[in-house]
Amino acid sequence: MRRAYSVETVRAAEAALMKRVPEGALMQRAAAGLAAACGDLLRRTGRVYGSRVLLLVGSGDNGGDALYAGARLARRGAAVRALLLSPDRAHAGGLAAFLAAGGQVAEGEDGLGPLDLVVDGITGIGGRGGLREDAVALLRAVTRDRDRTPVIAVDLPSGVEADSGEVHGEAVRADATVTFGTYKPGHLIDPAAEHAGALRLVDIGLGPELPEPPDLEALQYADVAALLPVPGGESDKYSRGVVGVVAGSERYPGAAVLAVAGALRGGAGAVRYVGPGADAVIARFPEALVHAGPPSKAGRVQAWVVGPGLGDGRWSEEAVADVLGADVPVLVDADGLRLLDAETVRTRTAATVLTPHAGEAAALLGVAREEVEAGRLAAVRELAARYRATVLLKGSTTLVAEARDTPVRVNPTGTAWLATAGSGDVLSGLTGSLLAAGLAPRDAASVGAYLHGLAARHSSGGAPVSAQDVADSIPAAWRDVRAG
Repeated sequence: MRRAYSVETVRAAEAALMKRVPEGALMQRAAAGLAAACGDLLRRTGRVYGSRVLLLVGSGDNGGDALYAGARLARRGAAVRALLLSPDRAHAGGLAAFLAAGGQVAEGEDGLGPLDLVVDGITGIGGRGGLREDAVALLRAVTRDRDRTPVIAVDLPSGVEADSGEVHGEAVRADATVTFGTYKPGHLIDPAAEHAGALRLVDIGLGPELPEPPDLEALQYADVAALLPVPGGESDKYSRGVVGVVAGSERYPGAAVLAVAGALRGGAGAVRYVGPGADAVIARFPEALVHAGPPSKAGRVQAWVVGPGLGDGRWSEEAVADVLGADVPVLVDADGLRLLDAETVRTRTAATVLTPHAGEAAALLGVAREEVEAGRLAAVRELAARYRATVLLKGSTTLVAEARDTPVRVNPTGTAWLATAGSGDVLSGLTGSLLAAGLAPRDAASVGAYLHGLAARHSSGGAPVSAQDVADSIPAAWRDVRAG
């Protein structure tokens, strides 16, 4: 599992560790890891010896890390130069080591010539508000006409917000980021994560000093495999979980089909469908159990999914209210989010999972969509607290948050190919089946998002896919996870 901590927590842990190790040991450990990562990147296109490396050096410890790493590269035969943004505030020890190893300080961005690697050490994890104008000008000058020169960021791309993943103003776009001790939220959450490129974590001994729980976590294969509900020899369709799906309308019958597809492919023992799309559902999935409604009369279920493609109207409103009155977990998506009563959600005794995209989240919060997209972490936490529910915020980075104080989960498997009509309906059915199987709401939402993303990758192969393609690939994603 990838775990991320806030800047405040990281700094407290570093301070505790520095009391137990020789002075400067942490920076040397970081520099060694950074130099190794730079060497690996250089060897992909050539070799370290004779390569041309430029360090962009700010005034903080990240600049010191870059200088010490530059010294190591210079000793291996690289031609390393450093552009100092604040020469009088550069890290003294790092600069001395850099010069002693044969590194050179560049007088300006002119005449730098071809470069094999640029190292971003402008700002550290404490940076706020994007790059300053002088740093923006320098960055543009260095990267102009060098589109193929790789950029490696020290700890975090300069200009992004470490704690929130927000980006205010211009920021470095790195091909890779080398971070130390632990991940920070900005490594995992867009839009900042888009600037980070490939991530490499360097162990500097910080682990024992980091508290439980982390601020964020991202499940990996082994974590998801441990949560997957797998039937045993005595299982039947009821013990595997029966999920009810209230979805679709005369205008959107496909939403019903896709939500049921997600539920069936997600391992539900049985799916009870309620809604106007019964004919379309039965034509595609004859194993589905259909009912005219209301949902509370459809039969026993362990969880409900309500909302995809419901549209407007009295029947839809009554169906959402009826489902929210049930004493089993309920997932509300799409039109259901518009039709729900907030106080009813807050006072439910059974679990509620809300699965909005940015526009729907903005409507629930009463803010602009752009505000949600720019501050995804704040938005998902506020939604979970306000509605006392588990919230899965869909988007370029899908986040899962609870009303209680547990780490926000970041889904690492998302792909842009999921930006297609109906993929959210599939996710709703898939997550609902996991709820019906007995997974806790946070686990069901996290595993559902993980499998959904893997399925999209399976079905796309780098090409466009449909929502039905994604649904049909869920079993393959399931097998991948179980195989490790």
